Amino acid sequence: MALYNVKAIVLGAVNWGEADKLITLFSRDKGKIKAAAYGCRRTNSRLASAAQLFSILDLQLAEGQRLDIIKNCDHNGFLADFSYDYTAFAYASFVAEIVSETFEENQPQAQVYDKLLQIIPAMLKRNPRVAALAAFFQILEYTGSQLQYENCVICGEKIKGDAFFSCEEGGAVCNKCKKNEKIIYPAKVRLFILHLLKLDWNDLQPFKIQAKDLLAAENIMLDYLEIILEKHLKSLDFIKQITK
Repeated sequence: MALYNVKAIVLGAVNWGEADKLITLFSRDKGKIKAAAYGCRRTNSRLASAAQLFSILDLQLAEGQRLDIIKNCDHNGFLADFSYDYTAFAYASFVAEIVSETFEENQPQAQVYDKLLQIIPAMLKRNPRVAALAAFFQILEYTGSQLQYENCVICGEKIKGDAFFSCEEGGAVCNKCKKNEKIIYPAKVRLFILHLLKLDWNDLQPFKIQAKDLLAAENIMLDYLEIILEKHLKSLDFIKQITK
């Protein structure tokens, strides 16, 4: 089996077999990688660090026919220390699951990798709920399933004032083209989403948002995730448990 080296972030780990884990990694050069860490659940395993969420690892992997295998790994710290902030950890896990579910394996994603280096630590610096929402809208731009926020997806006209939103159609719908759209798309929500898209993770300036506008933007996110993923994200249940 051919060996290769890669630096990656741990985005997920699930038990697999008696002492193993299936690890989801994300790297600049290869994008998402699914790999087996054999024996990592045994005491004193040299691969134990491969199973720690949000670790930054230098890895040596062996290419497999169906699954790559972690042969060696060096732990280079964590993207953030969530040991005292479970709410921030819950929202960071949500972002990790979005990335894990929306990108194919072995597709280079340098820009997404670099954004994750900024986004995950930001969960501890600002409201993690808003940070996770901004992360979703920004990461979506790299998936090929982008939404249209400023122009009507049907006629192409610039949206002015309040309008409607259709996740099925892929974005904003003007009043002229509205048919059965149920999601109201106020101008304030549109401006909020556009602000999130331009958010600079290296210079996080405070801003105010009304609860109703935050909830409206979240509903767009959740409705669209359900459409493109066709599955429920487990991290959403974790967020509900932590924040209730």
